[in-house]
Amino acid sequence: MKIALIDYGSGNLRSVQKALEACGAEASLVSTPDALSNADAIVVPGVGAFGDCASNLAKTGLWDPIKSWVAADRPYLGICLGYQLLFESSEENPGVAGLGAFAGTVKRFPSGSEKIPHMGWQELDERTPDAGLYAGLTQPPSVYFVHSYFPAPADSSLVSATCDYIEPFAASISCGRVHATQYHPEKSQSTGLAILSNFLKSI
Repeated sequence: MKIALIDYGSGNLRSVQKALEACGAEASLVSTPDALSNADAIVVPGVGAFGDCASNLAKTGLWDPIKSWVAADRPYLGICLGYQLLFESSEENPGVAGLGAFAGTVKRFPSGSEKIPHMGWQELDERTPDAGLYAGLTQPPSVYFVHSYFPAPADSSLVSATCDYIEPFAASISCGRVHATQYHPEKSQSTGLAILSNFLKSI
């Protein structure tokens, strides 16, 4: 299983790479479009700002190939920003277009009594337990979050898990062979490895 781990100059790449390798995949850092030719799947991790990520992907020439990859329903896993980029825009950087694979925007948590960013372990609430990323996970999985923004899909049928922090939000989506999580499976210990293994099985 050859995984193209997208390197756009930032992100928790080594941790994601090690986690994928622990699940039996061959994960290579990719920073040019040509390197996608032999890949079975793309994984786009993300740490940083929406606009910077979009800009860096454009500079590497990977923006359009990734957009085409997702449009063709080829295996894709987006983590954090790699999830947010699938949507049309983000409140973090108004005017910067996302990949637009799905209708919806990325919103910021409203200010209130809870701390922002949302950081730490939290159980997922509603989810699809029998298929996709959560196959075999009978108990509500506890996963690790670090984020101030979250996607709000226009189509609620995309949502495969929710979480409630300040307000309920879409913690993950699945559509065909395209999956994405707001939490970090590479930081979520054995549960995260099980989720990554389910992604690899889906390929």
